Amino acid sequence: MSNFDPAKYGQAFADVISGAGLMPLDHGIANREVRPLLSALTAEKAFAHSSVSDAEMARCCLSGIWLLYNYLDESHTISQGINTPSGSYWHGIMHRREGDYSNAKYWMRRAGDHPVFSEMAANDQAAGWDPFLFVDECEQAVRGGRPEEVATLCAQQQLEWQFLFDFCYGRAVGN
Repeated sequence: MSNFDPAKYGQAFADVISGAGLMPLDHGIANREVRPLLSALTAEKAFAHSSVSDAEMARCCLSGIWLLYNYLDESHTISQGINTPSGSYWHGIMHRREGDYSNAKYWMRRAGDHPVFSEMAANDQAAGWDPFLFVDECEQAVRGGRPEEVATLCAQQQLEWQFLFDFCYGRAVGN
């Protein structure tokens, strides 16, 4: 999603998304400087500029924001309470990042044929992308079997995050 523009999601999200870097494939290190900002970010504040038509999708966006800054436990707490394909998808990404690869695949199956899967597959940077194969590739790279592919996998993961966040945001505001 080369045209990903954080400003599209309102000031509260733009402020948080703009400061994030590329997520690592593993659990990463939580950015403690951002924690107060993340803790204060509620669905009401994040979507103050727009009315929310789907509260579950709004919560999905919050799960994604926590994940963006390597707060896996906080992301997990939110996503495990969202019984939708998108909630399952965020849940699967979180388990992939924490290194629980079989559980990540379980949650990817629960996501079903999520629209983001086909967006990823259609993207030039992710040709042939498959969520289950991606879990395996991330596992191999994290465990040291494919260090030369880490940068490419991180870029694909970031693209996946952008597509999923955009999808959830759009549904949250009724697009």
